[in-house]
Amino acid sequence: MFESIRKHSKFVMILLFLLIIPSFIFVGVSQNYFTESSQAVARVDGHDITQQDWDNAHRAESDRLRAQNPNMDAKLLDSPEARYATLEKLVRDRVLVAAAQKMHLTTTDSELVRTLQEIPAIAALKKPDGSLDAEAYKALVGAQGMTPEGFEANLRKELALNQVLGSVTATSFTTGAQLKQAMDALYQRREIQVARFDAAAFAPKVQANEADLKAFYEANTGLFKQPEEAAVEYVQLDLAAVAAGISVSEDDLRTYYKENAQRLAGPEERRASHILINAPKGAPAAEREKAKAKAEELLARVRKDPKSFADVAKKESQDPGSAPNGGDLGYFGHGAMVKPFEEAVFRMKDGEISDVIESDFGYHIIELTGIKAPKVPSFEEMRPKLEADLRKQQAQRKFAEVAETFTNGVYEQSESLQPIADKLKLSIHKAEHVTRQVAPGAQGPLANARFLEALFSQDSLENKRNTDAVELAPSSLVAGRVVKYSPARTLAMDEVGDKLKQLYTQKKAAELAAEEGKAKLAQWKAKPETAQLPAAVEVGRDQAKDLPREVLDAAMRVSTQTLPAWEGVDLGSAGYVVIKINRITERPATEAQVLEQQKAQFTQWASMAEVMAYYEQLKKQFKVQMKVPRP
Repeated sequence: MFESIRKHSKFVMILLFLLIIPSFIFVGVSQNYFTESSQAVARVDGHDITQQDWDNAHRAESDRLRAQNPNMDAKLLDSPEARYATLEKLVRDRVLVAAAQKMHLTTTDSELVRTLQEIPAIAALKKPDGSLDAEAYKALVGAQGMTPEGFEANLRKELALNQVLGSVTATSFTTGAQLKQAMDALYQRREIQVARFDAAAFAPKVQANEADLKAFYEANTGLFKQPEEAAVEYVQLDLAAVAAGISVSEDDLRTYYKENAQRLAGPEERRASHILINAPKGAPAAEREKAKAKAEELLARVRKDPKSFADVAKKESQDPGSAPNGGDLGYFGHGAMVKPFEEAVFRMKDGEISDVIESDFGYHIIELTGIKAPKVPSFEEMRPKLEADLRKQQAQRKFAEVAETFTNGVYEQSESLQPIADKLKLSIHKAEHVTRQVAPGAQGPLANARFLEALFSQDSLENKRNTDAVELAPSSLVAGRVVKYSPARTLAMDEVGDKLKQLYTQKKAAELAAEEGKAKLAQWKAKPETAQLPAAVEVGRDQAKDLPREVLDAAMRVSTQTLPAWEGVDLGSAGYVVIKINRITERPATEAQVLEQQKAQFTQWASMAEVMAYYEQLKKQFKVQMKVPRP
C-alpha cells in the first residue's frame, strides 16, 4: 500500500488538497489556530508587537547573553522578569525607530566611516598603507553571521536611533548653584545625640511559661519550618582523577627529559649594550634618514675599534637610562625588549656587534656582552616534575575518552555510583543536610547550582537514580544520587527545643526595648532637661560613625525647622533608638578635584533623569500600550 502511495504521490497530494481546502472554506479556520503567535503583547505608534515578535527577540537576547556569559544560569534568562525586560527593550527600540523617522534622522557616510574606524577590532585590520583589509573585514563580520553590507546597515540604523536620546544627553549641563544645592543636601552634616535601648539588655526581664511559648509557637509556625534536605553521594571526574590512574614508564620519562631538559631548566638570558639614535616611528622620513645615517657612522667607528663601544655609547647614545653606563642594559630574557631588538640579540654570538637595527624608538647598534644559560638539572633532580608534567599531559589527552565512559556509566547503571567508581578508581563522597540552594560556605560540587538542580530533580528524588554527568568546569564532571530525602515540613513544638524559647525571648525583649524607648522619647520631648544622653557626634551620609543605616537615614531625614528635633527609630529585634538633632553643621570645604568629580557625577545623574523623562514623553506621543502585566 505504501509503495502504491509513493508511486502515485502527485495524485495523492492533489486529492488531499481537494479534500482539505473546501473544509476551510465551508467550516472556516478556527480563530485560535493563529491566535497564540499573533496575539498582541504591546502596541507602538499604531503597530502591534506580537507574542511571536517577543519570543523571537527574547531568544536572540538570551543567545547573546549566553555567548557573553557561558556559565550563566539558564533559569535567570527564562524568568518572567527577564522576559519582560526583553519586551521593554523591544518597545523602546520601536519607539526610537518611530521617533527617528518622524525627525528624519539619518547617518551620513562620514559618520559611519568614523564610527567603523573607532571600533578596535576593525581598526586593527588596517594595512600599512592605511587601507582596510577587505577580506579580513569580511571574515570578521561573517563570524557574526552577517555580510559587510548588513553590518553597516545595522550600524547606520543604530547611529540614527542613538541621535534620538543622544540629543538630550548632549545638551545636559549643571550650574554651580544646582550643584551646590544638591551636594549640600547630600553631604550635609548634623550634630546628634543617640540613646540606645538594646533588646539584649531587656532579655533578663522576660519570663516565659508553657502557655506563652505555645501561643508564640502557634502564631509563628513559619519560624519553625525545616527546608527540604537530602543525604547524597557523588563521584567527581577531573584531570587529577584521570592522572592518578596513569602510570608513566621509565622510557617515557627519559625521552621526555631529553626533549625538554633545556626548556624545563628555565629561559636563557642575555646581556647587551646598545647605542640608540632617537627617531620615533611617527617622525618625518627625512629626520629618520638622518638618524639612520648617524647610526651607520657610529657603527663604522665601533667596528673599527670594538673596545671603544662603551665610550661611544656614553657620548653618543640618546638613551638616557643606559648611556651613562656605556649602553649596558644588563641581563634580560625573551619578551623584555621590543621585537626587532630581541630578535637581533638572540641571533648574535658573544662579543659580536650587530648591524644597525631599526625599531619604533629609532636605530640601535647592539653589542652582546654575555650569555647566561641556565644549568640543566640532572634526570633524578627533575624526575618528580617530569613525572607530574607527563602524567598531566597524558591525562589531558585521555580525559575526553574517560569522560565519555563516565557519562555513559552513570546513566546506564543508574541504580548505583559504585560500578563507575570501581571502573575508574574514583572515590565516592557523601554529604548530609544538602539543600536545593547553595549553602553558605559550600565547596566543590555542592557549591554548584546546576549540580544541586540535578540532585533535586523529580527523577532523582522519586526514583533515587544517578543524575546525569554535570560539567562543573572545563575537564571536570560530577554525578550524584540522593540516598535519603526529607521534604520541607514544620517542626513540632517538642522538636524545636531551645529555639522556641530563644525566639520568644528575643521578640519580647525587643517589645520591651521599644516600649521603654517610646516612653523616654515622649518624656524627653515634653521635658528636654530630663534627658540623659551620650556625648554629641557629627554625622553625615558620608560619615556614619558606625550608626545603623536606619538610624543615620532617620537622623538626616528629620525636619530641622525647629531645633532641637527628636526622632525614634524601631530597629526590630535589635531594639529601639532615640535621636536628638541639635544643629546643622557647615559642610567641610571640598577639594577642587573632588568637586569636579561630583559635578561630573551629578551631571550624569541629571542627564539620565532628563533622558528617562524624554523617553516617557515619547512613549505618550507614540501611544505605547503594554498589553501584558509586569511580573
